Amino acid sequence: MFVPDVSITAARLTLRPFGPHDAPRIRSIVQSGARFLPPGAPAKPSGVPQWLEIGVHELHRSGQGVHLAMTEADGLIVGAISLFKTSWSAGTTEVGYGVHPLYRSRGFATEAVCALAAWTFENTGLRRIDLTANLDNLASLRVAQKAGFTWEGVLRAAVLEADGPRDLVLFGLLREDGRLPSDTLPRTELRTPRLLLRPPSLADVRDLAATGGDPLTQAMTGIPRDYSEQHARAFIEHAERARIRGAGIAWTAEELRTGRFAANLDLRDVDWNHRTVEIGYMTAPWARGNGYAGEAVQAVARWLFEQQGFSRLQLRAAPGNTASCRVAEKAGFVREGVARASLDGEDLVVFSLIPADLP
Repeated sequence: MFVPDVSITAARLTLRPFGPHDAPRIRSIVQSGARFLPPGAPAKPSGVPQWLEIGVHELHRSGQGVHLAMTEADGLIVGAISLFKTSWSAGTTEVGYGVHPLYRSRGFATEAVCALAAWTFENTGLRRIDLTANLDNLASLRVAQKAGFTWEGVLRAAVLEADGPRDLVLFGLLREDGRLPSDTLPRTELRTPRLLLRPPSLADVRDLAATGGDPLTQAMTGIPRDYSEQHARAFIEHAERARIRGAGIAWTAEELRTGRFAANLDLRDVDWNHRTVEIGYMTAPWARGNGYAGEAVQAVARWLFEQQGFSRLQLRAAPGNTASCRVAEKAGFVREGVARASLDGEDLVVFSLIPADLP
């Protein structure tokens, strides 16, 4: 069983059991309607004393886990974290957490998960910690990645919520893992003389859909033929999940002068062992002819080579897409050949850029 009086000290937090002295704070939390306390927490203030005396400790008494409060330096409870579904014979457990809405986006969840995972492996015989998060809960997906967990797969329609079945991402952390964040490209903004490259947002949906649905874009790329705002929204959400998994990253390029959407760029097929990656882009119909794509691609390439240690950037374009081929050439890419039947049976011209090619 877990020791009853565990106290774990992290950089800004202490993780410790809930106790009767927490009644005023828990009563205030319940009254506010904030939802982050462990399952079984009282719905009304009148149930707080019994929960703190009995309910919150039932998991520990069963031997299957423990609920701990996250407290700041002044002792204020700002979250809760739990180990549950513990199988001592198999050596596995699962971690879950919640942070008070007023204290989110400060890294408390990541700090608490890291501290509890380290304590668990150092003080118990457990060998594996699971973590699950809704596929669309990007904040929790980032917590898992930053805490060193490995994305292991998606459990389809694994939970039933008020709006229907939801997919769950399963992460795992093993005793022998380094507990360092997995390889991923950091969310960052890049600037060129005329453009701001920033992470895509839902505010881009209309312009991205217009770009993807444009006849020239449709003719020269492999995106869905009926590209809509629903496709654009799905791409933006998928792009961040891909980044968290270490599979790529995306940017929206907007004009510095006007703030208007100009292009979409994304990196895909990241090979972390060899530090190679491929780039793709779509220029908005209203922004074509200004050299924006080449300017943006060069900025991404320089960032990849000089700050992320990559050794090769690949670009592929349809032979008939003369505009895209010119973008590659003007950005310094070298034409390597033709990859036959690469996209729906169509050939693609392969270009590459390496650090030595940069001006």
